[in-house]
Amino acid sequence: MKALPVVTFLAICSLSTFAQSPPKPQIDLEDFIERLFPIQEEDLDYEAIYEVLFQLYLNPIDVNRADAEVLQAMYLLNPSQISQLIGYRNEFGPLLSLYELQAVPEFDLQTIERLVPFITLGDSDLQTKKFWERVVQERQAYVLFRHQRTWEKRRGFSPADTSNVGTVSSRYLGDPNNIYLRFRIQHARDFSMGITMDKDAGEQFAWDGKTARYGFNFLSLHFTRYFVGKWKTITFGDFQTSFGQGLVFGAGYSLGKGAETVPTIRRSSIGLLPYTAAMEFGFFRGIGATRQLGNWQATLLLSNAPRDGRASAGDQAEDEIISSFNQSGLHRTPSELATKNQFRESSLGGNIQYSHPSGKFQTGINSLFTRFDRPWIRSAEVYNQFEFTGQANHVSSMYFNYNWKNFLIFGESALSKSGGSGTALGFVSSLSKQVDFSLLWRNYDRNFHSFYASGFAENTRPINEKGVYLGIEVRPEKRWKINAYYDFFKFPWLRYRVYAPSSGYEWLSRVSYKPNRNLVAFIQIRQEQKDRNLSDSGEPSLPYLVQPVNKLNGMISLENQASSRLFLRSRILLSRVKIQDEITPGFMILQDVQYGRDRWRLTGRIALFDAEVYDNRLYAFENNVLWTFSIPAFYGQGMRYYLLAQYAINRKLTAYFRFARTSYTDREEISSGLQTIEGPNQTDTALMLRFFLR
Repeated sequence: MKALPVVTFLAICSLSTFAQSPPKPQIDLEDFIERLFPIQEEDLDYEAIYEVLFQLYLNPIDVNRADAEVLQAMYLLNPSQISQLIGYRNEFGPLLSLYELQAVPEFDLQTIERLVPFITLGDSDLQTKKFWERVVQERQAYVLFRHQRTWEKRRGFSPADTSNVGTVSSRYLGDPNNIYLRFRIQHARDFSMGITMDKDAGEQFAWDGKTARYGFNFLSLHFTRYFVGKWKTITFGDFQTSFGQGLVFGAGYSLGKGAETVPTIRRSSIGLLPYTAAMEFGFFRGIGATRQLGNWQATLLLSNAPRDGRASAGDQAEDEIISSFNQSGLHRTPSELATKNQFRESSLGGNIQYSHPSGKFQTGINSLFTRFDRPWIRSAEVYNQFEFTGQANHVSSMYFNYNWKNFLIFGESALSKSGGSGTALGFVSSLSKQVDFSLLWRNYDRNFHSFYASGFAENTRPINEKGVYLGIEVRPEKRWKINAYYDFFKFPWLRYRVYAPSSGYEWLSRVSYKPNRNLVAFIQIRQEQKDRNLSDSGEPSLPYLVQPVNKLNGMISLENQASSRLFLRSRILLSRVKIQDEITPGFMILQDVQYGRDRWRLTGRIALFDAEVYDNRLYAFENNVLWTFSIPAFYGQGMRYYLLAQYAINRKLTAYFRFARTSYTDREEISSGLQTIEGPNQTDTALMLRFFLR
């Protein structure tokens, strides 16, 4: 009860100034995304991860209603702080003001400053206005238009060639413009509705019902309501689902291993989410609803979605099977267009979840039945003989989360129709005010099949893997922070490009120094070793040798907020790859400058890179126009530079323009196939207009 006088004083102060909340600083989404993003790899779905994180941050959480599960989803609080906040609410009741956060034990000023942009005390207008009145008056109603283009001509846009035997080469059907249009109106924790349309470069702008092209190649709609009576969520159209540790419902994203080494190993049960990305797979299309019954909630979803793929003849002449799925979402050539919406995928799923009134314990069960309109039969290979085959799959799981003192313990175990199982079990703990620690053990059978899973894994999917992850964060004093993890993993069966059981490890260490709020420096080292097929010297019985590939990456970074208008960032990126006895190096040096005033902001970068081979490729996170993600990989020798301009034309209209160019000094041809550019330069532009309707 010692905190009661402080609480009373803060409440009186907040009421006397007629303000419930301190001024909210602008959200630095770039900082949060880069901090939480997984270590860059070629096979990760970055766009889906970015979109889900972006939408989570744009929807403030009601700090008086959020349980431990929701608070953890922000990745801003450690288990001890979450426990202290819930305990404070239980003892003193709902917060009257965000200033009151100062009275919560273990909440320092730095924590509150990070937290304030993403939380709210609720909205009293929701209780007094009718739904359509709120929709009509909502300020978060906007239209986005984006145009992107590569200006050098790719081979796919050139005239077709005719071979000696009279065969005409394939070319792209459409123009090189990428056009994206989005309308959305939303209010955090109340409603969201919108439409997203997208045409990729090379796709034809056509109206053709047979190929489901209605101008744009991709069309997505959603309508979602929150807290309608006892209905927690009701959603129509395209949506995603996240419950447990992502072994059944994974919401299309997985953070996993990154510079934030402790909290990101755990998934959060954030329930039904409207789908707002432009990726053409990995979402449900239909209806989903969550009903709240006291401490219990039940979720049901029904989906019938088109899927891209190729068909071939089955064993019987009249039979047709799915031979492969196309998840690129690209329909540029006649061959790619022939895969569009070839199959239907029907899904029936559900969740039942119990949350203890204290907010510290949660448990639930998941179940998902999926059926295709024809059997999926893969081409037979040794490495994929335990993959899914057939027309229907069923996967179910049980999960729990328990917040005990300074420990957040979690786990999920799932079983698929094949008999294969998958389990993830771990904890996140605040061992002291200076030390956070996490541990996760996972075991995924080689025949565990779950189409919408995104559980923690070294593979892109939770299948054929065993492993243990250890993560730690140490803050010896407020200016220094040390992050590290070590992950050991095994693959009991063969994998693509690895024709033998294999194992590997990965570790990362990052030391950050922040003497004040305007200066941040860090050094980061990451090493990974995994087995891979390598060409043999000629033995006919052994076409491949499975050998370890060792990769070492380093980064040195210095960021300086020189003034309220000028920001500087300098970085050096290094890579070293060892395959057998051969070592190849790579490096990149980059300089960022950002300068802004009230209505405009300019961001620029210039970078030099030299990476000897493709395995030495270096990933560099780049600023881009709003709602657009960019993290290209660079190898070879050359220069990269870009300039991003943002200008608020008036209160409703904001324009963004980006010019980027890569110039190579070691080649006269970029990319391959129909993406080939004849020349050493690639120039890209992006234009975006955002217009608020009110």
